[in-house]
Amino acid sequence: MLRRELLSVRNRLTDDDVEATGRALAERSLELPELAHARTVAAYVSVGSEPGTQALLDALRARGVRVLLPALLPDNDLDWGEYAGPDSLALVRHGGKMALFEPSGARLGPDAVTAADVVLLPGLAVDARGMRLGRGGGSYDRVLARLERSGVRPRLVVLLYDTEVVAQVPAEAHDRPVHAVVTPSGVRRFPSA
Repeated sequence: MLRRELLSVRNRLTDDDVEATGRALAERSLELPELAHARTVAAYVSVGSEPGTQALLDALRARGVRVLLPALLPDNDLDWGEYAGPDSLALVRHGGKMALFEPSGARLGPDAVTAADVVLLPGLAVDARGMRLGRGGGSYDRVLARLERSGVRPRLVVLLYDTEVVAQVPAEAHDRPVHAVVTPSGVRRFPSA
């Protein structure tokens, strides 16, 4: 129910709204100390009405940060590849699922994400506890479980619209809180993460 409501609001946004949000998110995100010191960042290419990430990806790359982007596998897990600029992206259709922009270069394997200092997560909402509501496909749940199993502790940051920071989202036992949320109006940190 909450997912449908949030997606309905997003679907009413214009391309200009998404682009303006992307610029504001890049500006706010680049102020994060975690990103200022990061050597490797796992990120994603926004699609449709998701808050835009292209400006942030390009800014990170311009800083010399190694940016890893996901490629969806048939079982909904994620492989990773390096971002080498907008021309290194390919639009990939996944059967009945959405089309995604994925890195067109060599695949690094699902464990490549364990090298990241920061993982930028997509989502639909985050609550006061730092719990993230995703789209429900489980891809990022697998990523977070992989990070936990490997013993690494990258900073987890979700990128959202201002209205998507809510009082509470449904959470399951395996869900993990994020460290921060970045919205166009600012950054909110969650000390329990």
